[in-house]
Amino acid sequence: MVTTGFWLGMTLGRVILGFVTPRIGENLAVIIYIPLTIGLELLFWLVPQFYVSAVAVGLQGFFLGPLFPAAMVVVSKLLPRHLHVGAIGFSAAAGMSGAALFPFAVGAIAQKKGVQVLQPIILALLCVILFLWLCLPGTSAKDHDGERPKGWKAVLKRKILGR
Repeated sequence: MVTTGFWLGMTLGRVILGFVTPRIGENLAVIIYIPLTIGLELLFWLVPQFYVSAVAVGLQGFFLGPLFPAAMVVVSKLLPRHLHVGAIGFSAAAGMSGAALFPFAVGAIAQKKGVQVLQPIILALLCVILFLWLCLPGTSAKDHDGERPKGWKAVLKRKILGR
């Protein structure tokens, strides 16, 4: 039942947040969605009540739903047009490979060490995703001063602080 809630959340997140994400910009949206997901993961991990955990997992799916489409939009903004097909194809293949590899690896670790390692691993993966996202250069066509923001510090200043 909880797994169904996660995938329902993913679907609803892609549909609903698919309209919100372009309005606020992909960079800022993902910078908001991932920490929310990290918070929900901590809630799932630290609050030992089934209903709280079930809702937290569904909301995690909701905020993770638009990440792949947002990443594809950012790839198309960062790379020249002639690299789009190959880069997006490679990104999709890498994503599918990760979707096959990580559950196997985490399952093997959990079988060896116990299921208590699952939540720290998921939390670490979310933090790595956030770090890698923050390392991307800015993707807006032009900033207010006519230059593209460079690096994650500039993206944070421009999108969050308004500088």
